Amino acid sequence: MSRSVLKQTDDALPIFSAARSRALIIGLCWIGSSMLGGCATYRPAPLPTAVELPHDVARLQGAPSDGRVLDLPTIERLVLLNNPDLRSARAQHDAAQAQMLQAGLLPNPAINGSIGYLISGVGDATAWTAGFSEDIRALITLSPRRQAAKAAAAQIDASLLWQEWQTIGKVRLLVVDLVEGERLRALQSHTLEQLAQRNRQLRQSVNQGNTDLTAAAPDFVAAADAQTAYDDLQRRLLSQHHDLAALLGLAADTAIALPAALEIPAADDARIRASARDIERRRPDLVALQLGYQAQEATLRAAVLAQFPMFSLGYAASQDNSRVRNGGPSITFDLPIFDRNQGTIAIAKATRQQLRDEYAARLSSAHGDIDALLTEQALARAQLADLLPTLPAAVHDADQATTAQQQGLIGLRTYVDLLVAAQSRQAAAITLQQTVLEQQVAMDTLLGTGMPDSLPQDVIAP
Repeated sequence: MSRSVLKQTDDALPIFSAARSRALIIGLCWIGSSMLGGCATYRPAPLPTAVELPHDVARLQGAPSDGRVLDLPTIERLVLLNNPDLRSARAQHDAAQAQMLQAGLLPNPAINGSIGYLISGVGDATAWTAGFSEDIRALITLSPRRQAAKAAAAQIDASLLWQEWQTIGKVRLLVVDLVEGERLRALQSHTLEQLAQRNRQLRQSVNQGNTDLTAAAPDFVAAADAQTAYDDLQRRLLSQHHDLAALLGLAADTAIALPAALEIPAADDARIRASARDIERRRPDLVALQLGYQAQEATLRAAVLAQFPMFSLGYAASQDNSRVRNGGPSITFDLPIFDRNQGTIAIAKATRQQLRDEYAARLSSAHGDIDALLTEQALARAQLADLLPTLPAAVHDADQATTAQQQGLIGLRTYVDLLVAAQSRQAAAITLQQTVLEQQVAMDTLLGTGMPDSLPQDVIAP
């Protein structure tokens, strides 16, 4: 080749290289813009500056608009729809679904390339290399990773269901305490009125010197104790009302119309023991622990499969400055000499054992709690059954005492004693009824009564 030809070739190379560079840049820009077209965008979401709680039950989502008395199923539904903590916790579902989506994605293939411009020496072309590769190990562990993420997402849903179930249990207990507490408060209020009337008469008699203060002291102490018990009950009822309003997402001073009385369900120990036999398929917390264990099983399988060394398979091609071109498969892998994923496998095994022990302990505790509560409930029902037959006689005695006092046949002091005795029996009956109802709520919560068999078979299938 003559020097003039070589000179023309050297002069053309920068032009050729610049054209090739522009084409490469345009191509990369086109690829980048195409990928960015499907990308997510950022939008700020500022925190709220103020929250105003409603002062009317009718403003709650799903609330009846006629202002009627709220029965227990209606209150449970309103709590599920409006409880602030539950609404906040449900955001975990979206996060778990996003993690499940992430676990199911394959890693992007890697593309590499380079350009070597001819600066000096023999040659008449721009050198280049290009290639792409894909991580094969990610394909091997894809299935167990997807299975683990799916079980973990189901575990989050079961945990949220357990949180909702516990909230419903709290609401049931509050309704029981408020309804029975209002019955007890009305009874104690009537008792206080009678004791106050007697105290005024006794105080006047003491001041006049007709009654010795020592003889009247027990009556004054009884009245003071009754007033203290009444004040304690009022404070407890107010606190429980505030708790119920908070669970409903209402302002603390909102009026909530509750039933005047609650029906005590009949005892059915056989049904309870039958339900306890498959409690692990119905109680959301036990279901969540099972799903967590299944997720850890899949995580352990993925860790075992990840012993396979990092392995990438692809294709590479190149051209040197003299236009000699090469192409062929490319392989990149780690030598499993020092790290064979032993640490990750050991952690996964230990975590699986920890979850297994936690599930066994929770299941054993659940059955123990059910057995203990059955015994306690049997005692409370027996005491209530013994007390109820005595109430009519006590009420009859109080009515006769009222008639006798109105006719002047007995004194106020004797009349109040008989009346307080009858009302004390009635108060004891209300307290026992409240205890039985509270135990029934606790039993339903322990058994997951009303919950379906919520363990998803498609999640735990191997």
